[in-house]
Amino acid sequence: MSAHWIAVASAEHVRRGRQGGFMQVNHGKAAPLRRVKPGDGIVYYSPTTILGEKDGLQAFTAIGTVREGEPYQGDMGGGFTPSRRDVAWAKAEETAIKPLLDRLDFTAGKSNWGYQLRFGLFAISEHDFSLIAGAMGTKIAAATN
Repeated sequence: MSAHWIAVASAEHVRRGRQGGFMQVNHGKAAPLRRVKPGDGIVYYSPTTILGEKDGLQAFTAIGTVREGEPYQGDMGGGFTPSRRDVAWAKAEETAIKPLLDRLDFTAGKSNWGYQLRFGLFAISEHDFSLIAGAMGTKIAAATN
């Protein structure tokens, strides 16, 4: 059975990954990416537009399916070689999280719903993945094997 994940990054970084067909998490750490497998669904949540700014974006900014292959080193220049995984990104609209808070399994009834987002990558239910995909206006289906 495939898994479903939320990764966290600024919208600017997510847009760069969408353009390049890849994902990075936790400032380029490899270990979290080894938990993600080909066929898994991935959703990015962006608390801000630009890293370090507090603009209150709080939106889902990308959704897709992890492609075949293992994590690999990318080259961002200046000696920074973050770990990445390739992703088939779906065409989707960025969507605010607040209207979904009472319907998502990982946030419903939780006043501190943002706490687990601090981990940078965590598993979510198929229900949450499908709900987010629908809110983002995409037909991507939660993959199951």
